[in-house]
Amino acid sequence: MSSETTLTSPQGAVAIIGAGDYIGAAIARRFAAGGYVVFGGRRNGEAFAPLAAEIAASGGRFEGRTLDARQEDQVAAFLAEADAAAPLEVCVFNVGANVNFPILETTERVFRKVWEMACYGGFLTGREAARLMLPRGEGSIFFTGATASLRGGSGFSAFASAKFGLRAVAQSLARELGPKGLHVAHLVIDSGVDTAWVRQMRAQRAGADAPPGPGELMAPASIAAAYWDLHRQPRDAWTHELDLRPFGERW
Repeated sequence: MSSETTLTSPQGAVAIIGAGDYIGAAIARRFAAGGYVVFGGRRNGEAFAPLAAEIAASGGRFEGRTLDARQEDQVAAFLAEADAAAPLEVCVFNVGANVNFPILETTERVFRKVWEMACYGGFLTGREAARLMLPRGEGSIFFTGATASLRGGSGFSAFASAKFGLRAVAQSLARELGPKGLHVAHLVIDSGVDTAWVRQMRAQRAGADAPPGPGELMAPASIAAAYWDLHRQPRDAWTHELDLRPFGERW
């Protein structure tokens, strides 16, 4: 194990809202390996059991909680609990809400719920994280974006509008909070991520015998490394927006 990933005593807390099985879990592993106390929140907190056991076996600390990112009181309580365990250094908003519906099949309920999950939840997360970090004058708040943050695709009116909105929230927070010592960044995940769901979708389109070629999907651990590097950037060279894609992706 390299010196960079050697476990150390906890130096702060990391809170991940929308800590799913892939990107969120990979971020949790990376920061836990770096010595942080990691709190993960998702709709079904019981699903964290394997990840918590894995991180504990490696000598790290992970706390999983059931959380609805659309509920103001739940977001505030979750982040306050993380901050009480160790000073909150990093907050990641990683809620997806990726759905595809033709416009005539996009109901009011679908559009509203996607916005609540992917945009409104990001606002709540950023505001409550800033509330805890500002008195110390330091901390990182990161938002996970997507190709839809920049370009609205056919059938993605709900998802793209929410991700466009989340990007605007991140920009506004960066302008307001950056001069006060908080690093706010928006990461555009501009490709498919190597997950079971993405592989299933690809198999339905191209056939089960057509696995992804080299450079077509991103490994969650590689994405997590970008979050780690962003948090470690010096203050005189902060990145606000970072787009990530594998070498084979066309853009």
